[in-house]
Amino acid sequence: MMLKLTTTYACFLAFLFIFLSVRTIRERRRSKVAIGSSTDPALERAVRAHANFSEYVPFALFLMAISEIHGSNPVVLHGAGLMLSFSRISHAFGISRLDEDFRFRVGGMIGTFTTYFILMASNLFLILR
Repeated sequence: MMLKLTTTYACFLAFLFIFLSVRTIRERRRSKVAIGSSTDPALERAVRAHANFSEYVPFALFLMAISEIHGSNPVVLHGAGLMLSFSRISHAFGISRLDEDFRFRVGGMIGTFTTYFILMASNLFLILR
């Protein structure tokens, strides 16, 4: 089975991951800090945006892939993929700013958790029907 929808969102999110990685590398070079974040707030925010992305996205894509394998409705998968994508962009934007507007961060986490719940419900529905 080809996981076309999951693959589509995984590729888009991989692009975002690379963007966050490059930004972290640039901040490391600017601050001359190879490990950790020292006391540099901009570097700490870049590191956390990158790490937070890597903590939440893989499991969401795993849930999405399982849902697609089980035959989930493409509308559900697109909804989850779009919500995850916009949520992670919002969170990364919010956490990266020194003059942080918590609405972006909070909105990003709410959207990410909602994506998890949608995909969990989809999977449970599909295996119990």
